[in-house]
Amino acid sequence: MALQKHLCPYFIIILLSFLFSCSISTHNDDDHLPHNGYLESGYDFGAYPSYFGLLRGVKFNNDSAKRQHGVSDFIKFRKLGAASVKTVNVLNFGAKGDGSTDDTKAFEKAWAEVCSSSENVNFVVPQKKNYLLKPIRFSGPCKSDITMQIAGTIIASNDRSDYSKDGRHWLLFDSVKNIIVSGGGIINGNGNIWWKNSCKIDKSKPCKNAPTALTFYKCTNLVVKNIKVENAQQIHMSFEMCKNVQASNIVVNSPESSPNTDGIHITATQNIQISTSTIATGDDCVSIVSGSQKVQVLGITCGPGHGISIGSLGSGNSEEYVSDVLVNGAKLSGTTNGVRIKTWQGGSGSASNIKFQNVEMQNVQNPIIIDQNYCDQDEPCQEQGSAVQVKNVVYQSIKGTSASDVAIDFRCSKSYPCQGIVLQNVNLAAENSGISKAVCKNVNFLNSGTVSPRCP
Repeated sequence: MALQKHLCPYFIIILLSFLFSCSISTHNDDDHLPHNGYLESGYDFGAYPSYFGLLRGVKFNNDSAKRQHGVSDFIKFRKLGAASVKTVNVLNFGAKGDGSTDDTKAFEKAWAEVCSSSENVNFVVPQKKNYLLKPIRFSGPCKSDITMQIAGTIIASNDRSDYSKDGRHWLLFDSVKNIIVSGGGIINGNGNIWWKNSCKIDKSKPCKNAPTALTFYKCTNLVVKNIKVENAQQIHMSFEMCKNVQASNIVVNSPESSPNTDGIHITATQNIQISTSTIATGDDCVSIVSGSQKVQVLGITCGPGHGISIGSLGSGNSEEYVSDVLVNGAKLSGTTNGVRIKTWQGGSGSASNIKFQNVEMQNVQNPIIIDQNYCDQDEPCQEQGSAVQVKNVVYQSIKGTSASDVAIDFRCSKSYPCQGIVLQNVNLAAENSGISKAVCKNVNFLNSGTVSPRCP
């Protein structure tokens, strides 16, 4: 149902009274993950003035969004060059780097030295070498700050039996604080052996999980930069239950046909900024799922792939939350989706306080989409009464071309309609010079400025 052109004065009065009565929450880090699941914390409406500002005639101020996401507060730990630094080189622990010798033990020994050091450590993986690794866990907590310089190429074992103990991870950083991972090197997941055994490629095979190439789990004060991750077994890079993360100048590269190969996956993570990165893959370029808050995705180039997605949320009737997300300056070309929110029927929770702005799209199949009837399974999904609530979503300064005639597709729940959806200065034309259109079901929306196509 569409919000009428002339808003009811009583609605405005009630809404503004509610806003001014709300307290402003700064999301203390320790409050995000209660023991009984991910509960939605109080909103900072001042950080999302586009929707509410339009009602009051106030223009959006980008600085407020930056303050909300705490960009200047992401990394507070001391610079590693400020104190004495110990260098640990994997070659000194027996690594060969010839691409055929198993270097896993050498990396494990080197990490033990790194993590036990009372001095700040520079962990060096030298260039012009290829290091073959089986699944490995870089476990913390460690005694000091760490810089891991990956200058060479790390290659995954393509023997699937090597992953029998842990089929979900290849390179795993577990509970490490104050670490920088950089160096300009390459992480190669050797994914082809996994792709051809995927049920999405070969329908005769059972559906099984494959390893994530690079996982950061429960890491705090983390910088990842100047790294290329390619041909992942499944997800390329995943941040899980992390806090205070900056990832920049990341290159992800896998074939468009590679199954389930999300570029950067964010789950249950707070205060994370992904910036200035290029992602070409067979699934979502960036996926943001339950428990994630204060997420910034800035200056991402995406394609091929499935676009930038929030969700899926609510599978298996689960209660899931995502909030405080800013996507700014993305460029998408030839992707199946542009900016997408996807939720399953039967779930609960919410996806809220989300802003997509300054996004350019070229030949994108579904440029703007909210799908509350997402169903990624062989058998049809049954219609259910409950749904993940989608609310307070702003699309601002979005332009480009749609590969389909439906450029804006809002398929929201009958029971839980999408609330507070704002389109401001949106211009999406059909790629084939046809007429693009908007499909809008069960959505409360507001247009501002030039919006094309418009919801009927």
